[in-house]
Amino acid sequence: METVKVNTSQHIDIDYPVAGLGERVAARLIDFGLFIAIFIIFLLLFQMIGLSSGGSIFSFIPFIIYAVGFVFYDLLCEIFMNGQSVGKRLLKIKVISLDGAQASLGQYFIRWVFRIVDFTLTQWLGALICVAVTDNKQRIGDIVAGTTLIKTVPRTQFQHIAFHPVAEEYNPVFDSVHQMTDRDIELIHEVLNTYYKTRNHDLIYHMAARVSNHLGIVMPNGMNELEFLKTVIMDYNQLTSRAV
Repeated sequence: METVKVNTSQHIDIDYPVAGLGERVAARLIDFGLFIAIFIIFLLLFQMIGLSSGGSIFSFIPFIIYAVGFVFYDLLCEIFMNGQSVGKRLLKIKVISLDGAQASLGQYFIRWVFRIVDFTLTQWLGALICVAVTDNKQRIGDIVAGTTLIKTVPRTQFQHIAFHPVAEEYNPVFDSVHQMTDRDIELIHEVLNTYYKTRNHDLIYHMAARVSNHLGIVMPNGMNELEFLKTVIMDYNQLTSRAV
């Protein structure tokens, strides 16, 4: 499975699955289907109120509004729906910047402008070929804007969930974990999952060092970095469950 390496705010590299060509095309077809449905509804409404047969300029206003909405649909959706359109949300994919951050307004705008090249001028061939051959599955607009599409919901089993229950009799080792947030624990969990897949020990060492510095604690003798991170997660789950 193709992945894109995202550098998090903690300067830890995490691999996220990249949305493939099929998912991109399916999301686009869903968006097209949505506009076809809206167009049919428009026609039926115009016929019901008698605007479709009139020669007045007012009869063209709804069509102008529809055309403007069609042109700006992707840009507005990605700006106000956090990098997603209706189709992308249904397919659980989204636009992100290659540095792992949410794409900026400028990046969304560049992607939108280059739709002319990706879809109109090349009749979709430019986008399809580019997505198929690039490492990060980017169309031309993505390459210029520095963005790509990732899957937002990875395949997760129960044992891979960060916030699974801890035994009631468990006694936390590090009380200072209350300084951490849910996002911090999710990041540690992502690092652990990546380690299990890649056996990249540097991920564990770097994350353990940052967590210990953040909490102001020293790992006990006999506890390695992997055990330390697992303990932090269990402590956090136990302490936060008590507060509920």
